[in-house]
Amino acid sequence: MSDQKGDDVIQCSFCGRTAHEVTSMVAGPDVYICDRCITDASGIVSNDVSDRPVTEFRKTPVRSSPQKRLTPREIKSALDEYVIGQDHAKKALSVAVYNHYKRIDAQEYPDVFSDVELEKSNILLIGPTGTGKTLLAKTLARVLDVPFSISDATALTEAGYVGEDVESILAHLLHASDFNVELAERGIIYIDEMDKVARKSDNASITRDVSGEGVQQALLKILEGTIAGVPPKGGRKHPEQSLINIDTSNILFICGGAFDGLNDIIAQRISTSSMGFTAEPGNQVDKHHPSIFQYVEPDDLLKFGLIPELIGRLPVLASLMELSVDAMRNILLEPKNALLKQYQKLFAMDGMDLVFDPEAIDAVVEKARKLGTGARGLRAVLEDTMLEIMFNVHSTPDFSVCRITEDTIRRTGDPVYERRRASA
Repeated sequence: MSDQKGDDVIQCSFCGRTAHEVTSMVAGPDVYICDRCITDASGIVSNDVSDRPVTEFRKTPVRSSPQKRLTPREIKSALDEYVIGQDHAKKALSVAVYNHYKRIDAQEYPDVFSDVELEKSNILLIGPTGTGKTLLAKTLARVLDVPFSISDATALTEAGYVGEDVESILAHLLHASDFNVELAERGIIYIDEMDKVARKSDNASITRDVSGEGVQQALLKILEGTIAGVPPKGGRKHPEQSLINIDTSNILFICGGAFDGLNDIIAQRISTSSMGFTAEPGNQVDKHHPSIFQYVEPDDLLKFGLIPELIGRLPVLASLMELSVDAMRNILLEPKNALLKQYQKLFAMDGMDLVFDPEAIDAVVEKARKLGTGARGLRAVLEDTMLEIMFNVHSTPDFSVCRITEDTIRRTGDPVYERRRASA
């Protein structure tokens, strides 16, 4: 690098031209650059920006004209195609999403109750594991033409500790919207495993609850509506990092969790206790009743470990019922992506028809209910049953139909292989 020579002639540190050969020279700490090099560098940067893929943080919508919003009934009908049962939760989601976008579009109706401001109604889904909370959220993303992201609350920690900041859930939404900030600010975020950030004890701790109450406190402003600085790649924020500002006022938050143990709190509250030796026996409520979560109240969530401020920011409580025998049977058969249809597609790709006897389906449901994991148990039973069959599917070239019987499910017999009947 050249700067000054013995004759005190200033030279450009890039091209070596002297100050007499150029029009002007910009000086830095022991470094000089001439006007010609500045012009050349400016042209290189301009060409690089024009050729860069469209991943910048835009403030203009990707779609020029918004599509027609689905009505609550249309949203529920779309959810019915993939999710069996849970009508109450579907209706709550459908109405909340519909009202959310009416709230955003309220500025287009200045003459309708102009002095009334609509507030955001975030949703809390409560239900046992395997009842369809996450599936409802994923299906909603498929139905709606808006940015949608799913985050897990178990990865979040209080600021200053190893883990992810709560702003990382906004980074996921930003990625889903192709870094279009304005589009992301109209999106929907589903936060799963919300019950895992409950306070660990009823008493407020003098130490920091880094993955429990601390996360709840950090979520408050984001749920209510604030301008949050989001790291583009997620993870932890640090002082030298460039952040993207996102207004969360128009982002709808859907939180979900199994809330294991909440049924005990609900049953204890609604059961009438008896006092004294002559009192009548109390009306004890079964905590394992399938619809126990329908009676949940904010006080129950407070006893479970959620802080009052967070409960107030999740005004819509939608409960999911434990799946009945008929519901689990329908899950195997009816949805567009039903489990049996998935296996039939796998076998059809190998040129074989897969048939389940009605008794075999009943046996699958029976074994799955014993596992106690809801609809997830259905897949566990089928995976265990179909393992050997799929391993040997190419060993039966003379047959084109595989029939699964009750004995096959109970592991007391092999599947029945048949030849495909000729069509009349």
